[in-house]
Amino acid sequence: MEFKKDASAVTIEMLLIVHPQKRKTVQRVQTDRETEISASHHSQGQPVQMQPDEQAAVITSYTNEGTHVTVEVHPRNTTPQLFKKFSLGKGFQENGKSRVPLPGGKDLHAYPWDKSSLKSITLDLQQFEKLDAYASKVSVKNSIEELVKALLRGARTDVEKVRAIWMWICHHIEYDVVGFHNKHQRSCKPKDVLRTGKSVCAGYAGLFQQMCSVAGIQCMELSGYSKGYSYRPGQSFTGDSNHAWNAVYLDGRWHLLDSTWGSGSVGDSCSKFTFQYDEFYFLTHPALFINDHFPDNSNWQLLKPGLTLKEFESNMSYKSHFYKLGMLAAHPGTSIIQTVNGKATISIESRAPLLFTFSLQGTKEHGLMTLKKNGMKLEIYPQKTGNHKLQVFAKPCKGSEDHYNCVLEYTVECSSVDKNMRFPKDLYQPVGPSWFTERKGFLRPSHPDPIIHTNDGRCSVTFTLGKDISVLPSLHWDNTSLTEDMRRRHIMQIHRGNQIEFKIHLPHAGKFVLQIYTKKKSDPGNYTYIFSYLISCPNTEVKWPVFPQNYSNWAEGYEILEPLAGLLPANRNVQFKLKMHSIAKAFVQAENTSPLTLSKDGYWEGTCNTSGCTEVCVMVQENANHNFYSHILKYEVETQ
Repeated sequence: MEFKKDASAVTIEMLLIVHPQKRKTVQRVQTDRETEISASHHSQGQPVQMQPDEQAAVITSYTNEGTHVTVEVHPRNTTPQLFKKFSLGKGFQENGKSRVPLPGGKDLHAYPWDKSSLKSITLDLQQFEKLDAYASKVSVKNSIEELVKALLRGARTDVEKVRAIWMWICHHIEYDVVGFHNKHQRSCKPKDVLRTGKSVCAGYAGLFQQMCSVAGIQCMELSGYSKGYSYRPGQSFTGDSNHAWNAVYLDGRWHLLDSTWGSGSVGDSCSKFTFQYDEFYFLTHPALFINDHFPDNSNWQLLKPGLTLKEFESNMSYKSHFYKLGMLAAHPGTSIIQTVNGKATISIESRAPLLFTFSLQGTKEHGLMTLKKNGMKLEIYPQKTGNHKLQVFAKPCKGSEDHYNCVLEYTVECSSVDKNMRFPKDLYQPVGPSWFTERKGFLRPSHPDPIIHTNDGRCSVTFTLGKDISVLPSLHWDNTSLTEDMRRRHIMQIHRGNQIEFKIHLPHAGKFVLQIYTKKKSDPGNYTYIFSYLISCPNTEVKWPVFPQNYSNWAEGYEILEPLAGLLPANRNVQFKLKMHSIAKAFVQAENTSPLTLSKDGYWEGTCNTSGCTEVCVMVQENANHNFYSHILKYEVETQ
């Protein structure tokens, strides 16, 4: 190789002997040494400093197999310092007394994530169960060498060696919350971390690197920006690095891990550490690791293409539970979102059905969350302008996991408020039918959308019900003095075989919540909330009375055709038409008794006069051989 600029330039001749294979070679002239310098930042101390007008040209030549040659050409009148790195055949970086290969083409992963594996290497975690149990219980602490020797008794391959070291650190080193707030009370030296059993991130990473070195594993201690403690969505990163982690060289490629975040977490005030093992940060896929780890040297992103700091700052910070629960993507993918006409919409795509909830400024108000078979959709309507903290939580739909874990956090910037989308405080989530309501036995809904619009104040919702299901509906709205029993009387429940219908008559205009609870008929326990509908009526002339009160003997399959209003006019003849089965006689009791007769089409019909009474009851005789009559319905009569 010969490089000659002019007669006064330095001439360098190099002979490279390589294997006789066809290789694609790329040449690059780089005058910006920022990346070059930061690659050695952690193992060599401060980077080489140069004057602006004496900047050296750098020629880098490499192949997709990792061949890397760096030549610096300095002005004739300067004295060049020793190179920090130089390689033939493969790129190497100084790491203490040894040289480790630099990231090359074979180490890079495609960005964005291809939604395949959470790991950068193929792993069967079940094969680690015995090793994990052994490594986490090793109690040797007299020296790093003795500790590693004990850990490696259960490890054969390099991956198993790294796994044993990882498991031990994650289960034995706690985050030093006191040292975090007072750097004079902490030490990041590996021997001190081992002795005290605590440190900050640099101590975790330093101990990990030292233990790998003893085990014969090539490992780098990396630093950069992270979206961890005290991070706020959309914040900018300036100044010194705020976190440290590691890269390990396994099976001919570099891989990333963070034992600090793998060990547990601290609270919002960073005053208490809790051991809470997190598998996600072990050999994490680089396209996922970059969500919350931005290295000082962009080469250690291990990505193609890499991200800029600005992209890192604006991108969403996905919590580890987002991926561990099988979620694939969220939209929008930026951490700060703006409302449009008072509304912001978020959606999540997942591999399998999950249960979700949310918190907007600490409450579950001002949102409509609907579950999808592969994710969810959330519409937010903040009722104040300004910035709002939005958190999304999720949990599996099966299993013993009863705790919702935070998976996303947004900052919602609201410039205007849509007062028409102010929801009742009793609007529980999720809203509308979904895969979850199907599993609970509510099939083929007449209204698949979460909002029901009505102009005359009446609506009807039907489902096909599963077996052995008892249903309890309830209607809610704000600023009401009605009792729960009276609110329920604005809903009439009708069973027709395996079909159920809810007839709703609203008392006035506004927004209402139809809550639906269920339990097994054979279960004597309480009803459980399943889902809600939001019902909207803008007509201010609406004023429907309650339905008649029904008693426990009002059986499934019974149906009122008329009168539907629970309040009857005074001094009027009122027509009754009821559908009832398995009864012998029926009559209406007012001032006088009026019998109902069974028509040819199967309805009990008759007329009752409401003069001289305040209430009207419908009574039935179920057995003709007995004289016992049961109350099944009660109507009230208007006062004169």
